[in-house]
Amino acid sequence: MNSGLDRENVLLASGRVTDGDRFLKAIWRIDSLNNEDPKRVSLGDESIGYELHFSRLLFAKVMSLFPEASEALLLAARGQHICRWQSPRSDYPEGRAGYLKWRSDLKRFHAEKVAKVLESEEYDSDKIERVRAINLKMDLKHNNEAQAMEDALCLVFLESQFAEFRRKTLEVKMVSILRKTWRKMSDRGKEAALSLDLEEEEEHLINLALKGD
Repeated sequence: MNSGLDRENVLLASGRVTDGDRFLKAIWRIDSLNNEDPKRVSLGDESIGYELHFSRLLFAKVMSLFPEASEALLLAARGQHICRWQSPRSDYPEGRAGYLKWRSDLKRFHAEKVAKVLESEEYDSDKIERVRAINLKMDLKHNNEAQAMEDALCLVFLESQFAEFRRKTLEVKMVSILRKTWRKMSDRGKEAALSLDLEEEEEHLINLALKGD
């Protein structure tokens, strides 16, 4: 996605909220932090932090999949992976227990980072807690916004990360990952996933995963 299109999405979203200026300032602060990511992505003549690139993809996916998205969901999407490089997997023990601890701590890390940005822009505590609940993906069965975030994350993975990931992952493991991904999504998310324009090998793996689901 080019930066011009991203600006269009952000400006469009700002028109949906009560205080568009405050919303834009919060987005700018989140983007500035994410652009500090040492891992860079080249988009034409622009070099940006990977997490800024990812946040743009996620934000755009929420915008397209959920036209009714609230300000809280949009803010949460922009900051879902904020400053992720500051808490690397290598800081935790190897193995599943270490991985799960890392993932659990990451969610809290991101949620707190976003909350601090929103506090600095004088968002009220109710809005901040609503964003925090989405970032933490709390109560997916009853929190439609948290489920929307899960759907968007899964779709960004399938559309933008799946192809590279599957090339360095054994087929049996990839199929298992896809089954877990599928189970996380709502019917709306699954419908969107099936409409993605994927390469033949990615479609083959999804078909294998769905046969055993």
